[in-house]
Amino acid sequence: MSHSIPQHPLGEVFGFPPDNQSARAVRYRQHRLCPFNNRVANCTKDKANDPLGVCSVLDRDGHLAVTCPVRFRQDWLITDDAAQFFFSPGATWTTLNEVRLDDRHGRSAGNIDLVLVAYNQRGQVVDFGALEVQAVYISGNIRRPFEAYMQDPLHQADMDWSGARNYPRPDYLSSSRKRLVPQLIYKGGILKAWGKKQAVVLHHSFFNTLPELTTVPPETADMVWLVYDLEPGEEQYQLRLHQVVHTRFSPALDRIITPEPGPVDQFVTVLQEKLDAKLEHPPDAPTLADLL
Repeated sequence: MSHSIPQHPLGEVFGFPPDNQSARAVRYRQHRLCPFNNRVANCTKDKANDPLGVCSVLDRDGHLAVTCPVRFRQDWLITDDAAQFFFSPGATWTTLNEVRLDDRHGRSAGNIDLVLVAYNQRGQVVDFGALEVQAVYISGNIRRPFEAYMQDPLHQADMDWSGARNYPRPDYLSSSRKRLVPQLIYKGGILKAWGKKQAVVLHHSFFNTLPELTTVPPETADMVWLVYDLEPGEEQYQLRLHQVVHTRFSPALDRIITPEPGPVDQFVTVLQEKLDAKLEHPPDAPTLADLL
């Protein structure tokens, strides 16, 4: 994968790089298909009848960022990797999708993306673990370059979108604060109270924006972070496990939600500037910023 400055933000469209003109890639684009084990054959992202078939985007440095959670289902590697953490070797298990999780009052805490269920020879549940898949939000408008590309994929694969308004880019901060953290607080808190293990699936570039987490040995962990990359393949990028990070639930959550404050005098300076503008003249006496 090249890390040169990209001309446009499209990393993968309906599962394939935009410049892939193979018969298979053309078929997937024409029929709006998903190659990554969606619940139906077609892509259903954003709108089922007019799907936004962008699996990943390129940031300004040319690095890929996965923007669709279904993208992580390639070859179901994530379930194999999670099962190694959840269960003992040799366990018989299967995967259940979109399982509703309720609190003690019957109120929904949301749906768990994937629940891995271990069962015995009689088909009885003997254990389970929850797998949360977190893609990246996009700031800006990704549908416009997607639609421009889909009008003529053969000639638009190298289109120049660099000067467009609202150029789309990964929004890692919103992805963690508005999506990942609430998921961990509400759903993860219930699973933690039940003593059940959890796995979080992220792309490498997203994980790198999180604070450094305190790791523990696998045997004492109740949470695992499965960090993946997309590597170039023959026709498609291939999902590859990049890093496995074992943590405890509560310390990891505390680390993510605790801000890293900057110097207070910088904030006081901002306050002074706004106060000066409001009063329309600077103060004669020393300011609080000067005293600090």
